[in-house]
Parts: sequence; structure tokens; C-alpha cells
Amino acid sequence: MSGYRALAAHLRPHRRAGLAGALLGLVGGALSLAQPLAAKQMVDDLGAGRGATAPVVALSALVVGAAVSAAAGQYVLERAAESVVCSTRRRTTARLLRLTVPELERREPGDLIARATSDTTLLRQVATQSAASAVTGVLMLVLTLVLMGLLDVVLLAVTLAVIAVLGAVVGAAAPRIGRAARQAQASVGEIGAALERVLGAVRTVKAAGAEEREAAVLDRLAQDARRTGVRAAGWQALSATASAVAGQVSFLAVLGVGGARVASGAIGVSTLVAFLLYLFALAPRISQLVEAAGQFQIGAAAAVRIEEIQRMEREAADPPATGPSLREPYGRPGDAADRTGPGEGPAAGEQPGRGAAAVRFERVGFRYRPGLPAVHHGLSFTVPAGGLTALVGPSGAGKTTVLSLLERFHEPDSGRVLLDGRDLRRWPLAGLRAAIGYVEQDAPVLSGTLRQNLTLGAPDARDDDLLDVLRRTRLEPVVARLPQGLDTLVGHRGSRLSGGERQRVAIARALLRRPRLLLLDEATSQLDAANEAALRETVAEAARTTTVLVVAHRLSTVTAADRIVVMEAGRVRAVGTHAELLDSDPLYRDLAATQLPAARRGCAGCRPAGPAPAPDGPYGPPPDRDPPRNITR
Repeated sequence: MSGYRALAAHLRPHRRAGLAGALLGLVGGALSLAQPLAAKQMVDDLGAGRGATAPVVALSALVVGAAVSAAAGQYVLERAAESVVCSTRRRTTARLLRLTVPELERREPGDLIARATSDTTLLRQVATQSAASAVTGVLMLVLTLVLMGLLDVVLLAVTLAVIAVLGAVVGAAAPRIGRAARQAQASVGEIGAALERVLGAVRTVKAAGAEEREAAVLDRLAQDARRTGVRAAGWQALSATASAVAGQVSFLAVLGVGGARVASGAIGVSTLVAFLLYLFALAPRISQLVEAAGQFQIGAAAAVRIEEIQRMEREAADPPATGPSLREPYGRPGDAADRTGPGEGPAAGEQPGRGAAAVRFERVGFRYRPGLPAVHHGLSFTVPAGGLTALVGPSGAGKTTVLSLLERFHEPDSGRVLLDGRDLRRWPLAGLRAAIGYVEQDAPVLSGTLRQNLTLGAPDARDDDLLDVLRRTRLEPVVARLPQGLDTLVGHRGSRLSGGERQRVAIARALLRRPRLLLLDEATSQLDAANEAALRETVAEAARTTTVLVVAHRLSTVTAADRIVVMEAGRVRAVGTHAELLDSDPLYRDLAATQLPAARRGCAGCRPAGPAPAPDGPYGPPPDRDPPRNITR
């Protein structure tokens, strides 16, 4: 989309207010244009010896009327400009929050923030100067030239010759201003991205003694932004200087030619005075148009950057009430696990049912981007409704990706993920996520109060529910020592809480939603032994009514799980209980031997290590290679 079209798209919803401001500006301009005629009449009356009271009164009224109209028009335009910025920011931020996770992962957060803040601010100048002022300026310029032509065509020709030279200079400078402005705004985005990168890991930067190096990077980016900004300012200065010189040259040319024509009797003194007054009125209009042209280029560059966000990939809208079956490309027709026939998807707005949810992966293949290695290779397994299911295996096996696919942060390249027998793509996205509680690996906590963090996914939670999850996650002592209790600010990314406290807050936040499916990604990795044991009891309690799926590297946290799914290289190699897997799967036995003393003592009589038996049913083939020995965390 060109800069002109992108800019027009942002200004169009506010065209009525802009036109109102422009109309008031035109009224003020018209009254200003009448002032030289009133002044001419006053000079003629004084020269003829007549009284000048009426022309003086008329001139005074014109001056006051022009000032009031111009002030009112400027106020209306400023209001419209603020509305343009506000609506653009609302539209942009709403779009940012609905972008897909892969799209957001491809972008620098600091650059996106710059587009939503500094780039939108530039539209304010465009709305007041480049748009409305350009319209009123052009109309007033044409009207002024017409009136000047009525006074004297020869002097008008002299004026137009100077204006033509100015137009050539501005026409050459405007595209260069636009290019420099786009580069300057991109540089500002790079500064924001670099600063966000440093501040997001400020402790790591300080611990590594990297402040000077990171400051040098920011300094280089600031210098790059300065160079591009100076380049744009240089072209703007050239345009402004050309405008000022044109005004001076035209005045001198008109004064010289006009004086000669007065001396020859071709025009009168009053006509020359009126023409010069129009010329004085014309010079600011020309300067206004020149400045508007530069501002328009800057605003158009900002509009293009903002509009790029609207073209970024957003999450899919909720599916229609009916539609073609999604079974055929990947599923087996007639598979009993899929209870949904063609056109039997959930209605728009329907929520997943109540009670614990059942999950099934059917030959899922997935890679994060084309060209990258595949994460999942025909991944198949089932999580029955209710109970605790654990995903274990070496790093890089694709365990966390399983949770991302369930939340639909990513979509599988092949195969299907089913919830209660229906493809996840058939569920309304909002309803699907409302049925899931998700605790990420790093347990993020948002800036704000503890209460705001806990109720992030359940804004209507009652105080009794809050107290219950605080008790279950052992957060009551934490709340008791905070100065304002639940209303205490926790700092940027929860900096005023310990790592274990942040994990407990994340778990409490998920439990408060009363989910049908609870996803825990190494959710107890930063807890001490006592709190970990307490939270294991909490998770076990939740598993009585909720399906709990846990990703675990520490086997001690999942030995009591109802079922354990062992993953390796993007495939499922074994499923069973802790005792069954110790007896049947060499990889699991190796993992247990490195972590669990009891397993090391009990493995003396275990069967010799060898290839894992091929799992039955939907679990897919075992890895082609022999399982590695002595796998650790």
C-alpha cells in the first residue's frame, strides 16, 4: 500500500471533523483576503479627501472575524488530530494482541512498540498540517492568485514565475524527505528493539559486565537515527529556505515592476498597495504548503509502517456453525475418535463442554518454520479425560511444543489435534482457551498488582475463590507479608517476587480459571522441596476433576502420574506408569537412574537395555535408531 493510500485510510474516518476545521479555516482565510480590498478602499477614500470611518470599521471587523474563525478552525483540527492518533493506536494495539504467536516471534517487540507509539504520534502533524492545512492552503492560494489577477495580470505573471521555480525545488525534495523519514522511523524502531532486549535481561547484562558493549550498540543505533533524521531535516530546510527566498524575490520583483507600472500610469498606487498586501498574504500560504508537503512525507512513511501491522498474520477467526470436515486431509474416515461428521463442528460461540477434557494427537507433524528441522514426526498419543498425564524425555523431544499446539499458538503441518473428539480448529478460539489453564516454563508475571495477575484469566473471580487458590498454592504467607496484600505492585515482570513465588502465582492463576485441561510446563522447577510437595498434592487434587498434562524433566515430580508418555526426537516411544516404564523402556530407565536413587538401586535386576518395544495403538513407530544411553537433563 502506498503512503498516500495508507495515510488516507487513517484520516478518512475523521473527515467530517477535518472538513469542519478546514471550512472554518477557509472562512478565516476569506476574511483575511478581504482585508487588502478594505485597505485599498481606505487609501482611495483618504486620497480623495473622503472620510475613512466606514473602511476602518470594516477592516477592524474583518481582522477580528478572521482571527476568531482561524482560532476555531485550528481547535477543531487539533481535536480531529488527537482523534486520529487515538483511533489509530486503538486499532494498532488491538491488532498486535491478535497476531499469531509465530508472527510475533518473527518481530522485535521494541519495533512493534515504536510503531504503536512514536509512529502514531507523527500522524497528528499530518492531520493538522499535511491534510487540512494543505486543502485550505491550496484553495486560499488559488483564490489569492485570482484576486491578484483581477488587480494586475502583469504583476501576477511575475509572481507565478517565482512560484514555478519554488515548485520545482519542492517537487525534487519531497520524495527524498519521505525516504529519509522512513529510514529515520525504522532506526527509532531498532533503538526500541535493542533497548527492550537489554532491559528484558538487565540482570544478565549486568552480571556479564556487558553494559559498555550494549551501550555502544545503542549509541550506534542512536547515531544512525540521527544521521537519517538530519538528512530529512536537510531536505526540509532546503524547501523552507526556497520558500523564504521565493517570497523575498517575488516581493522585490513585484515592487520593481509595479513601481515602473505606477510611474507609467498603467496602475494606481492603491492597486500596487493592494497587490503587495496580497503578496504578503500569499507568502505564508506558500510556506504552509511547503511545510505540509514535508510533513505529509513523514506522516505517509509512518502510516506505511503502521499499516504493515494490519497486514501481519492474525489468529484465525472463530469457525462458522457449519463447514466442510477437516478430517479428510489427515485423518482416517470413520475413525471412532472423531465424533464430528461433515458440517457438525461446534456452533459459533459454543464452548467446549464441562468436565475433564480428552485430548488426542493423530500423526501430527510440525516444524516452526519452513527450512527448520521438524519438531514432531507423526506424533500420536491419547490423554484420557481426567487424571494426571506426564510428558518426559530428553531436551528437544518436542514436549513443550505439544502444549503450544494444544493452545493453538501454532498449527500442525499435518495430522490433527483433537479435544473431546473434535479437531481444535473447529473450536472457537476464545472458548478453547477459556477451557485451558496454562502455566508456562518461565511462569511470566505481568507488571501490576498481585490481584491483577491472579485474576488475569478470571476477572470476575470472587474473593472466596481467590482465598482458596492462595491456600492451595501456599501463597497465603506471601500475601500476608506484602504491604498492601493482594493490591501490592509486583514490579516489572514480577521482579519483586522470587522465582518460586512467581511460579506459584502462575499456577494459582491457572487454577482460578477452573479449567477442563490444565497444562503445566516444568511448573515446579523453582520451588523448594516443601512447596513442591504441597503443589504436587494440589495438582493431584485437581486431577480428580480436571485433565492435567505435565511436561517434566524431573521425574520425581511425576512418578505418581496415572500415565507417562516418553518422547524422543519428536515421536512417542513408550507409554505406561512409572513402574511399567522402568521395566519396559531403556530410555526411561536411564532417565530414572540418573535422577532417582530408588530407581538406581532397583535396576540391578532390570532387563538388559535394548530397543524399546513398539508401542501399540495410536502411539506410532519407535525411533529408527537405538535409544541413547545415559541421557541426563
